[in-house]
This record gives sequence, structure tokens and C-alpha cells, in this order.
Amino acid sequence: MTISAPLVWALFSAMLGIAFAVPYEEYILAPASRTLHPVAVYQDKVNGTVTGADTLAGDSLGSAFFQGVSAVTYDFGKNIGGIVSLTVGNVDRGQYIGLTYTESSLWISGIGSDATANYGMDEPLWFQPTGPGVYTVDRSHERGGFRYLSLVHNTTGDIEVTQVTTHFTAMPHWAEDQLKNYTGYFHCDDELLNRIFYAGAYTDQLCTIDPHYGDALVHLDLADAAANQAPLQTWYSNTTITNGSSALVDGAKRDRLVWPGDMSIAVPAIALSTYDLVTIANSLDSLYLLQNKTTGLLPYAGVPFPLSTWSATYHLYSLIGVADYYLYSGNLTYVADKWDQWKFGLNFSLGFIDSSGLMNVTSPNDWLRFGMGGHNIEANSILYYTINQGISLAQALNDTSVISRWQAYAAGVKSSANNLLWNSTAGMYHDNETTTLMPQDGNSWAIVSNLTETASQRRAISANLAARWTAYGAPAVEAANAVSPFISGFELDAHLLAGNTSAALALMRLEWGFMLDDPRMTNSTFIEGYEDNGVLHYAPYSDDPRISHAHGWATGPTSTLVEYIAGIQILSAGGQTWRVAPKLGDLTTVDAGFSTTLGSFSAQPNATGSGGVDVDFSTPRGTLGTVAVPYPSCAGVLTLKEVNGACGDVTVDVEKDTGSGGDIEIDGLIGGVWQLRFSCSN
Repeated sequence: MTISAPLVWALFSAMLGIAFAVPYEEYILAPASRTLHPVAVYQDKVNGTVTGADTLAGDSLGSAFFQGVSAVTYDFGKNIGGIVSLTVGNVDRGQYIGLTYTESSLWISGIGSDATANYGMDEPLWFQPTGPGVYTVDRSHERGGFRYLSLVHNTTGDIEVTQVTTHFTAMPHWAEDQLKNYTGYFHCDDELLNRIFYAGAYTDQLCTIDPHYGDALVHLDLADAAANQAPLQTWYSNTTITNGSSALVDGAKRDRLVWPGDMSIAVPAIALSTYDLVTIANSLDSLYLLQNKTTGLLPYAGVPFPLSTWSATYHLYSLIGVADYYLYSGNLTYVADKWDQWKFGLNFSLGFIDSSGLMNVTSPNDWLRFGMGGHNIEANSILYYTINQGISLAQALNDTSVISRWQAYAAGVKSSANNLLWNSTAGMYHDNETTTLMPQDGNSWAIVSNLTETASQRRAISANLAARWTAYGAPAVEAANAVSPFISGFELDAHLLAGNTSAALALMRLEWGFMLDDPRMTNSTFIEGYEDNGVLHYAPYSDDPRISHAHGWATGPTSTLVEYIAGIQILSAGGQTWRVAPKLGDLTTVDAGFSTTLGSFSAQPNATGSGGVDVDFSTPRGTLGTVAVPYPSCAGVLTLKEVNGACGDVTVDVEKDTGSGGDIEIDGLIGGVWQLRFSCSN
């Protein structure tokens, strides 16, 4: 059984007989009400004659008169999504008033909305009021992402508008008063990082939609073109994309489809913030319903995307999604129900391994990077990771029939990748053996998947990736030096796994700080991609307004901050086993936690004057785990105490850090409330 986040809170509250306060609720961007009002007229942006435009900002009735051809742009203060209503007062006969939407201030227009298709801009939505009353956009034109709303009057005569509201439609399966009920939290002594964590969580909430209102893809067949070279396009959000009451899509505005690659970043972020597992299950189910019954191939994207388009990597991401769902939920029944399909899908990928020992990629489709094909390092790293995920699932299901075979495949992929693609001089992997390109995606994934063989390889890759950064983030050289927040999310984890905490924190501040604070952004959600010079152009598109400013694949820091910086990692079945291993870098205090169906996990690490880390942490009863902290700069004594007295104190004599790295690690701990302290002996 899947338990939603609101139900988790309800259960915990009922057990203890108290109402829980959500930690750090002041950072949560989700609204307290589904009825939203604009907060201001954007930069006094009024064209023509509109008197009283500012009276529509706020939640009380106003009176704005549009006289002749005129327009005004309203700012909701953050990216939102939903169904707009206008309350009309006095109106002359034959009047038209239209709506245009945009996520970015760059694309404010009285002519059209930023694009949902890959050709031109979206047409406005028009009302022809016949008298006073409330006029509401039809649900098939729900707009999933916008910060700015322009009201456009294009006829002679007058019309009075007394109120503008938006019914917030994200997280449709959560009650209005539960939209802020996060089960996960993060706080540290860097306000930017705090804001980044919560903006990521909110981005994923915006990308959680009613599955009956997915993108209709009415212009999928049109070629990509610059907005000023194409006519205005019709657009609809009226396609059912999954069963159930909610679906996780790639972008709030666009494409509003289930994409398995995007889920590989969004799912951990969701699990560690809202714990909205029912949405994850609905979305995975929709992909597995489309599995090819002859070959085992899983789709590039969910309905209504054409099944004729496939991707070697996104096929694997659909397999990873089941493993991730099991990790955070502990729901083995869910895995068992899909196990035959899962094995069928993995065997499809294994069938592309040739005499080199590597998978030969025959599909060009990936995350919109260029040059996918051949013995690609990214695809083979993801395959290696997926095989090992499969081995873990087989062990959990006690299916011994596949384990030795999959282990042999994994060993072969790892050996061949290092023999054929590793460049020891450059300290990175080639994209394949026919090019000198050393991609961001493949090198990041090589560390994340543990395809690397040595710590020195990991350190070299981390250093070389960081050396490429521009003032705006980490370029993906495999996509014409675009900045891909999707791949940068894997790079964050790669730096931390390589022991380079300072690089991971620096990249969060650099890239996600830019995305959060640049005035062209929504200042609340994370964008799909942009150029490495900061221009809001994404290399795969010529139509710049098409870029999504709320894209779930850009939310990597939300999970990274909890799992690596606070250091709370669940290792199996909803947290049955765990590891607490904080990496503070230049931070001095962190407070983080989350809940699963087993209970709550939390950690409060603090830097000590000796270069070490003290940490209080709590894990559910009945679980087992490990704590690990860096060696301090002085010799001393480490004391580990279970606060409730279930165990005796553990005391360890510690030598000072000699510069070799590594952690002091204590395993075999039972779930409970623990304190770890270090004191210098000199």
C-alpha cells in the first residue's frame, strides 16, 4: 500500500495525539490557499488606457477600466499554475478581453503566450463578456506554469474588471490546507541553499498535475522554429496521461507528460520533501502499461508521445524508477508485480552488449544532448547502475535465477568501459572510442554508478568537471555547451562521491543560485536549461519562449542537500538500513530530516573548531545503520551515546587527520536517538 505525505502526517499526529508543526514552513513556496491573486502590476506595465489597474492586485475587489485597445500585466510573485477567472463589472456590447501567460518576464506579450509547442508562441485565450459576472477559462486550457498574466483588451469601448484569480491546480490529490505539509526539511547557515532546497520541492509540486490535463501535443509534427517566424499556435491540456488522481510530469507548462529521465532526479527530491509516492507510482505504472510485449522496450515518454520514438537511456530510467520507488517506500509488493516486466526490460538492454563488452547504442534519443550512439559512456554507466539495481531487487525478491548472469554483465561493462574509454592523461572518459569529446553526463554518471575503479579517477573527474564551469554553471559540452540542470544534478552527486564537497556546494550556489535569483527567471522554480553564457536559450530549441521554467529534472539539490550535506541516506526498503554521513564543507550547522512509512529520520550536524563534526541524529526503531564523520584536525576521543539508554556509550580514540581523507565510521547501530561528540586531547 502506498501512503501519501498528508496521510503520513495524519498518522503521526494521531499516534502522538498532537498537531505537528511543519519545520521551516516559512520557506515553503506552496500556497496556503488554492485561490491565488496577483500581487502587483508588473513594473507598472500598462499599455493604452487602463484606469485602476493596481486595484486588482490583492484579494479584495477592485475596479479596473479598460478603454479602447489596452493591456496590463500582473505579477503573481512566483511561478504558479491553474485556471484563471475574471470577474467583470460594467461592459459595453461586443467587447473582447484576452489572456496571455508567461513564466519569464522576457516573454511578456499582448500578442501571445510563451510556447508549449515547439513552433511559435501560443495564442491568447479570449472572453466576450455579455454582462457582469465571472468568466473562467475552460479546463482544457489550464496553464500549468506562469508568473505573469497579461489582460489584453482589443476592441473599442469599455470593460470593467473587478477581480483576477487563479485556481491553483498543482498537487490535485492534496487538500487545500495540506499543500504545505512537507514531511522533509532542510536548513543550514546559508540562506541561499535553504531557498534552493524549497524551490526544488515547489518545482516538483508544480509538475504534479491532474492526469486528465496532460499536453495534447497538437503540434508535435511541426518543425522547431523561432517564435517570430511562426504563426500563433493553438494549445490544449486535455489528454489523460495516467490512471489515478495525480501524475508527475517533466514540466508544469510543457510538456506535461511523464518522462522517465526527469523522474530520476525528481523522485528522490519528492521522496525527501513531500513523500508523494502515490504520484510516483501512478507515473511509473503509465510507462509500464506501454511496454512492448514483444521486445520489452519501455517508452521514451508516456502517452500521447509516439511509441515509435525510443531511447536507450530513458528505457533504463524507467527501470531505475521502480528501484527508486522501492528504496523510498519499502513496498516490495509493487516490485513483485512488475518484476517480470522489469527483467524483460533489462534483458532488452543487455541484448545490445556486443563483443566489446559494452552496450552499442543505436538510438539517438536521450535528454536532448547531441551525438548519442555507439559505445557511449553515459548510456553504459546508466546500464551498469541499472544492472546493480536489478541485482539488489532480485536479492530482495529472492530471485536467484538472474543474479550471477547480471553480475557477469556488470563486471564486463565496467572493465570494458575503463579499458576502452578512460583517458588517464586527461583524467576523464571519452564519449565513445571514436571521439575526443569528454561529456559532462557520462563522466558524472561514471562516478554516480561506481563505474570508476579508483578514488584517483573520481578525484580527477571531479576536478576536471569543475574546471569547465562558467559564471553561470556547469556546461554540458555534449549539448553545444548548454547548461543542463538535469545533468548538473548528477554532477553534484559525483563531486560528493569523489570527496569534493566544496565543489558541490560551489556549483549549487553558482548554477542554482543563478536560476533562482536572476530577474528573467521565476525566482521560485528551476528552469529546463540555458546557455553557458547566461542567455536564456537552450541549444536543442530555436524557439526560446518554449523553455520550461518549472522542470522537475532541475531539482537535484533538494535530495543532494539531505542525502549528502546533512548526510541522511536510506540504503534499503524505506530506511530499514541507513547511513548518516554529513559533509558540511564550509557550512557550520545543518538541520534536516524526512519521513518514510517506517518513521522519521533526522540529523543535526555541526562543525567543531577542530575541523571535525558533531552530530545528533534520529532514526526509527527497528532499523539498523552506520554513522560516519570526517577525521578532525587533532587527536582526541569520539563518544557516541544513545540518548534513551538502549545501548551503552561507544568511545573511540581518534588520531588527527593526516590529509588522506576518509571518515571515522561506526556501524551496527540500532535505530534510535543518538549523539556523537568529539573532544580534542590536546
